[in-house]
Amino acid sequence: MAKRTKADDGPGGLVIVDKPAGWTSHDVVGRVRRLARTRRVGHAGTLDPMATGVLVVGVEKTTRLLGHLALTRKTYETTIRLGQSTITDDAEGETTDRADASNVSDDMVRGAIPSFVGAITQRPSAVSAIKVDGVRSYKRVREGEAVELAARPVTIHRFDVLAVRREGALLDVDAIVECSSGTYIRALARDLGATLGVGGHLTMLRRTAVGPYGLALAHPLAELTELVDGGGELPVVPLDVAARAAFPVRELDAEEAAAVAHGGFLEPSGRPGEQVAVFGPDGRFLALYEDLPSGRKAKPAAVFI
Repeated sequence: MAKRTKADDGPGGLVIVDKPAGWTSHDVVGRVRRLARTRRVGHAGTLDPMATGVLVVGVEKTTRLLGHLALTRKTYETTIRLGQSTITDDAEGETTDRADASNVSDDMVRGAIPSFVGAITQRPSAVSAIKVDGVRSYKRVREGEAVELAARPVTIHRFDVLAVRREGALLDVDAIVECSSGTYIRALARDLGATLGVGGHLTMLRRTAVGPYGLALAHPLAELTELVDGGGELPVVPLDVAARAAFPVRELDAEEAAAVAHGGFLEPSGRPGEQVAVFGPDGRFLALYEDLPSGRKAKPAAVFI
């Protein structure tokens, strides 16, 4: 049965932050905790310190929605530098190898892209937060240990090259990537460089969307700080609105809503593999439901009442 939220929890909401470079996602959560005056704050999907862009932050009860939001598609603007490899697969790590990429043509770059589109397997960067025997991989690397993480399935829905720019022996590839949760854009840069035989790493990453939440809804952290410190209210996307925007919606009658209140089953939604936001007759968000593998009933994935 889905875990319930305490009755005295506030509804909270989502704060869509445009994360600045140099801040960790944890840093942003810490700032929002101060601004929202609550410890109950979390985020849906980490951004590396060098990355900027959309970071979805949940406050109070809405933190329980974050794990479900993290499974949605994400979109990035990125620059991949070919001809240089780094230990972190991005510009923050020391250079480990160089190669002359001046002979790599634009057509060669564009010709290599299709092999990275669709369902692929990807080996995450060794300098990542993935745990190996209980220890973060990046900590093992910093202690001098050689770490190679297991490949995992991800989906690249879109990988469009916008421009190829040349600077001596180096090539900078500007691109847009739309991908599934769990995709490492750093690893994509590394693997594109390996495919072309010259190595590669990430020099710029900006997340432009997490599911339905894009930059148009995002607030720079400095703007949020100035607003709240000046006596204003923290702008939040209410829980009900957040659920309607991010998930398929199912409206319930009074009898069905009563079943949800007791953690009961519903008739199937007919959307196998998807979580559906269910709302009561009064328009209040009640829970996320998902169809059982048998397709005969739908069970609660998370209850918010």
